[in-house]
Order: sequence, then C-alpha cells, then structure tokens
Amino acid sequence: MTCARTQEFLAKNAVKTIEQLDARKNKLGESDALKLVGQVDEIYATKGKKVIHVNLKQARPDNAELLALLIGPTGNLRAPTIRKGRTLLVGFDADTFQELVAEK
Repeated sequence: MTCARTQEFLAKNAVKTIEQLDARKNKLGESDALKLVGQVDEIYATKGKKVIHVNLKQARPDNAELLALLIGPTGNLRAPTIRKGRTLLVGFDADTFQELVAEK
C-alpha cells in the first residue's frame, strides 16, 4: 500500500505535516482535484514506476489530461497526494519524495 510507504517515509525523514486527510473518509473528486491544480505550479504524478512531471507555468495540459494523472479508478483524487508549497505530488515514489519533500 503506497499510503503506508508514504507514512513510513514521512516518519523516517521527520517531515511534519500541517494537514492530513484520510482518503477513505474524505473523498475529493474531479472538481476538488482541479482546484488543487489551480494552486500549484508543478505536478509530479507517479504511474507505476514512471514519474510524470508537469510544469504548469510552461504549458498547462487540458483538464482531461490532468484528471488522468490525478484521479484514480474510484473517481477520487489518488492517494497519497502531498502538496508542498506550489508543488503537488500524486502517488508515491521514494526518489521524488526524497528530492522534493524531505528536509535537506
């Protein structure tokens, strides 16, 4: 389970969270996902072993492309999702988290 790996990563690297929501209890759909997109400049979405980087300042994909990265098979925002500043990370990739989330 990627959420468990995320929790382990956050604890191991002493990353403090401001707000944490349980994806099973707090369903965030397409409109919520697009609102998040409006608050960030970059998205890193992990699909399998591939990390897709979207720089929204350079070129913003259409909503369908963004939703394909953000929404899971349940129709809700994929978990884990982390927002750090103006960067959104969707899905878990240890290397990406180490680079972008862990305190240096």
